[in-house]
Amino acid sequence: MVSLGMLVIVPLGLTLLPFSARWWFAFAVPGVISLWLPRGAVSITLASIYLAGTLGLIALAVRDFLRHKRLRPREIALYTALATPSIAALALVAERSSYELFGFDLTVLSLTVAHFHFAGFAAALIAFLVAGPRTTAGDAAAISVPLGTGIVLLGFFLGDPVELAGAAVLTAGMWLVGWNLWRRARQVDRTTGVLLTISAAVLVATMLLALSWALGHVVATPYLPLEWMVATHGLANAVGFALCGLLAWRRLGTTEGAG
Repeated sequence: MVSLGMLVIVPLGLTLLPFSARWWFAFAVPGVISLWLPRGAVSITLASIYLAGTLGLIALAVRDFLRHKRLRPREIALYTALATPSIAALALVAERSSYELFGFDLTVLSLTVAHFHFAGFAAALIAFLVAGPRTTAGDAAAISVPLGTGIVLLGFFLGDPVELAGAAVLTAGMWLVGWNLWRRARQVDRTTGVLLTISAAVLVATMLLALSWALGHVVATPYLPLEWMVATHGLANAVGFALCGLLAWRRLGTTEGAG
């Protein structure tokens, strides 16, 4: 799933943006190879190359901000999308180093790598895309997805109640994204409409699972075990939401929504 994020989701998303990132695979391929090697010096080096590539995405965000000098809700979503792969890459370097970064165990770090490619990059990027042309629902999605992602990240350090608050905000934002995708699905050709509908529909179930997971760590309510969360919430978001959503937007045109 992480390989899908590095080699498909991120480069596919970058084709929808108004800057060149043909260099991405030179950094992503070493990152993917590092996933399949034993932990040690070689995998750490390859993961570090990937980290350097993600810093290049941050440089693109800085350059875009300095060029346009505006920070509307959709720009916040765009810059969040470009920044979050670096969080994933930092977690990858730590995990490949067998180093419990900030006290998090290696399992949590490996899940962080996946989370910030999909709930980070893909979710924020699609929130950016649905925010143009500007609408109230689009702007609300564009601001609440980065906000929710940020609060969830803070929850890793401040505790489960904060993570639950972040999950609630992120769920609201993702459902707004889904609403916008569903509305767009009614205005496009059949194939694109099916992809958009799948992307929107998946969010209903996957974000309920995310809420139940976060709630279950605060109060005594049932939630899926970690392995099942990866197999359901994680896989469905990766393929159903992120991949289908970006493929649909690719069909709509590489420049639509990215002006």
